[in-house]
Amino acid sequence: MFGIALSNVFLGLTLLAAPFGLRGAKIPWPKLRPLYRPLGLYVLLLGASVVASYEPRVSAGSLSELMSLSTLFLGPLLVRGERTARRLVEAITLMGTAVALYGLAQFFQGYGGLDRRIRGPFSHWMTFAGVLLLCDLLLLARLAVDPASRKPWRFLVGAVLTAGLLGSLTRGAIIALVVLLGVLLALRRNPRALLALLPAGLLFLLLAPIPLLSRVLSISDLRDPSSYDRLCMFDAGLHMIAERPLFGLGPDMVQRRYPLYRHPTAPRYWVPHLHNSFLQLTAERGLPALGAYLWMMAASITLAVRRFRRRGGFAGPRADLDLGCALALVGFNLAGLFEYNWGDTEVQRLVLFLLALPFCLELEESGLRLPVGGPVDQEQVVAGAGEESPL
Repeated sequence: MFGIALSNVFLGLTLLAAPFGLRGAKIPWPKLRPLYRPLGLYVLLLGASVVASYEPRVSAGSLSELMSLSTLFLGPLLVRGERTARRLVEAITLMGTAVALYGLAQFFQGYGGLDRRIRGPFSHWMTFAGVLLLCDLLLLARLAVDPASRKPWRFLVGAVLTAGLLGSLTRGAIIALVVLLGVLLALRRNPRALLALLPAGLLFLLLAPIPLLSRVLSISDLRDPSSYDRLCMFDAGLHMIAERPLFGLGPDMVQRRYPLYRHPTAPRYWVPHLHNSFLQLTAERGLPALGAYLWMMAASITLAVRRFRRRGGFAGPRADLDLGCALALVGFNLAGLFEYNWGDTEVQRLVLFLLALPFCLELEESGLRLPVGGPVDQEQVVAGAGEESPL
């Protein structure tokens, strides 16, 4: 709670200072429409779901999400250029490494089993795993793209991030990491590396700690109470959506009304959420809100992929940022099939920055947005004006 409060303080100060920092800047609003349109729709539907809620006073507390969403609005306006973007991505990765080391140190304090899982400085292991997943994918993209970055200390950082993620025993994040690693190797068109996954998997089965191995193998085991409980939540969520498909039950209403929709054989009588970002969002706010969420994600991922392909693929000058952003966002949503990570404030704020990142880079390359108070580079403006924009 202290960390979120401190984050809110800095975010609030940024909101107050932004009008002064942007004064006199030429902002190409038309190029930001692909991002701001779904963001605006998402905000409008959030307000509508509060008004239509079973208990509007309770649901009104979810309007605090607007504070976090301001990160996405301000990102393309304040993060100026590749150098700043790289510094922020590096800072996020180093922060994730510190978080992973904190969690790994908890092994020496008796943590590690399902009854007491490592969670780093966070209140929940899923938050811990969600942060590490994003950091790990950003680093893997850089190592895959930039040969100059393949230094021993970066491989060590990757090992620490991966060890922390695996140690959290969070199945959704582990699945996302494995799938995206396979995608990355496939994109590199490295058959040897893909074939190496088979013996690597066998080695994992032989050497992995028993708690981690049993946790991974329980993914497809319906006798596992946690897996079966998720199926029961999915059933309850579908009934909630069928009852109120337009605006949902209302924010913060799923946990209050879950017992009314609970499957009779569900292991738990009450759950805090439905352990699925898409299902939770739809049950709370309706199908249009889910559409706005997917629109936001698609806008950023599509631009990142277009930039990656347009700039020469793996040989492009900013391929690591574009590829890392796309992988992290896809991995986040893949993990969201098993947990409500969009509702995790600490993870959500990192994701909001990643959603803005492709637009930050695109605006700099267009030559239309100039640093506040900086000199005008006429050649850059002319070059940018003559270049076709994917937006």
